[in-house]
Amino acid sequence: MAPAPISNGMNRRPILAALVALLAAPLPAFAQDAAAPVPPDARAPAATAAPASFDAAVERAREFQPLETLQIAQGGETVVDEGLRGNRTDRATNIKSASKSVVSALVGIAIDKGMIEGPDQPIADFLRADFPADADPRLEQVTVGNLLSMQAGLERTSGGNYGAWISSRNWVRDALARPFVTDPGGPMLYSTGSTHLLSAILTKASGQSTLALAREWLGPAGVRVTDWERDPQGVYLGGNQMAMTPRSLLAFGELYRRGGTAADGTRILSEDWIRQSWTPRTTSRFHDGRYGYGWFIDTFAGHEGRYGWGYGGQMIYVIPDLALTVAITSAEDQPSARSGYVQDLHRLVSETIVPAAEARRATEGKS
Repeated sequence: MAPAPISNGMNRRPILAALVALLAAPLPAFAQDAAAPVPPDARAPAATAAPASFDAAVERAREFQPLETLQIAQGGETVVDEGLRGNRTDRATNIKSASKSVVSALVGIAIDKGMIEGPDQPIADFLRADFPADADPRLEQVTVGNLLSMQAGLERTSGGNYGAWISSRNWVRDALARPFVTDPGGPMLYSTGSTHLLSAILTKASGQSTLALAREWLGPAGVRVTDWERDPQGVYLGGNQMAMTPRSLLAFGELYRRGGTAADGTRILSEDWIRQSWTPRTTSRFHDGRYGYGWFIDTFAGHEGRYGWGYGGQMIYVIPDLALTVAITSAEDQPSARSGYVQDLHRLVSETIVPAAEARRATEGKS
């Protein structure tokens, strides 16, 4: 008996042979690139690479006993928010002399608002009533800018003179009564008395306390001063003893990194003031750091950076070309300069944070 015919009346073997031959044939040239599987090594890195990691920076930060919090933001995104040894970034801490950068911002805003004419305005316009009766004629030459850049020429109230200064009955008058060590505009003489005089000027120019100005003017940028020491006359201590959360410190650095605007685009201070503040005007004799208006200037792994620095290692770094801001807070009871700790922090930025930021920027640029 003949085999039963296949239901469609055709033998399947010739069809299968034809299909095998067709699949074995090479694809046309225009179709090969689209259809051929791509070896893993040949894939574009941006398509599969994970964002660059700052883990190495965090691990290295853990090695420094004084370091309490580390925050890193790049391109407006907070990529590290780390509290070490029980510390938290949402709890207020004393940022010490990093507050000098904050006072500089307030002066810039006051200039933008017309309350102060500019950095060349003599301080006598505001503080003449507090000048000593036998004032050195050079006191008339001291300008707002001289105070900002620590070039007033007056004897320092920092270092060994700090205790006697804050023990005086009137901190403003005591700072103004100090003898001249050099002419106004001369070498840098780092002095908290200079920034305290700026706080007194802001108070007289605005009719408000410096704390009220800080909260009103910087609040929209996410910067909140929670507490601040005052002198016997009620003037808030310009340049020291200011409390804010580490997150507020990061927000302050981000304000400068964005060119003076809040995250929502609200203008807080002018770009011109940031340029003036970040222009090197003098050099510290203690560590050769260049100084502008309340900011130090240095290079970190080939990138120009600006930073505010407070006793113990309270730091705010801004590296504009990487859209990078770094905020560090540390134990406030140990010096950071003589111990070499501040140099450790600079190396932390240069050797781990900047390379990670470069890698992250390169990865995002290819995505």
